[in-house]
Amino acid sequence: MTDGRPWLVRRLALGAVQTAGVVVAVFVLTEALPGDAAVALAGDQPDPERVERIREAMELDRPAVERFAGWAGGLFRGDLGTSLVSGRPVTAYLSAALGPTLLLTGLTVLLLVPVSVGLGMLAARREGGRADRLVSGATLAVYAVPEFALGVLLIVVFALRLGWLPPTAVGHGSDLLAEPAVLVLPVTVLLARPVCTLSRLVRAGMIDATAAPYAAQARRHGVSARRVRWAHALPNALAPATQQLARTCDWLLSGVIVVEALFVIPGLGTVMMDAVSARDIPVIQGLAVVFGLVTVALNLAADLVTRRLAPRAGAAA
Repeated sequence: MTDGRPWLVRRLALGAVQTAGVVVAVFVLTEALPGDAAVALAGDQPDPERVERIREAMELDRPAVERFAGWAGGLFRGDLGTSLVSGRPVTAYLSAALGPTLLLTGLTVLLLVPVSVGLGMLAARREGGRADRLVSGATLAVYAVPEFALGVLLIVVFALRLGWLPPTAVGHGSDLLAEPAVLVLPVTVLLARPVCTLSRLVRAGMIDATAAPYAAQARRHGVSARRVRWAHALPNALAPATQQLARTCDWLLSGVIVVEALFVIPGLGTVMMDAVSARDIPVIQGLAVVFGLVTVALNLAADLVTRRLAPRAGAAA
């Protein structure tokens, strides 16, 4: 077995470069927002003195390079800035809204892996059969439905018409576990498209892996078909699916914003939308950096897992 330390060093260095790129991109993009942020925060009929005070508070009277250096230095110390609207630290928004978002994404990922692997293996074992056609057709149909449309459809059917589930989280606060039924529809919406993508990847990977020469050789040596599937074929089939899982978790960050808005869940997505509508630049920047760093960390973790499952695929990545 070759020493993986040079690969790990290169991958960590790439992660550091990506992190720096995220920080620069967030600052540049917020700087490029149209209009004057100070005027927007001052109201419909801004007083020039108020606009000037907001400019000073936002440090807009300083060169962009100086403002970036100060902001990036604060990030390095763990200071994400202070809200211009409420005066609260951005970290306070994170601590208050992180729980519902983590709960939604955690439940989604927890259900996503076994459901996707199970459907993919079922379809692969019955390649060309009724189960394969059913799984493939259903995943194609569900994937074609946008998240917002699927959420509205589920609310109309299961909440308004049948009355089985609550339509939103209004009145439940941030303690969503106190009423688990509130989570059913949001998690279903978040699961729908990722399950379609991952199950099809697992299906294709399992078909290729079970038809590979090493699987045939194992069967010729008396290894049971069950052991070939689980111990030999599945790890190789999961390697590309692991990369897709990382991209799916990236998607969940944006999907959560839509779902939280639709089901009125007080998470990070709701905080981000409120900050955008209020032009609260420090909150937007802080949350965007957090989302970006989570994306970098997820992709790094996916590369590590892929290398563990299939060393050649991981080295190529």
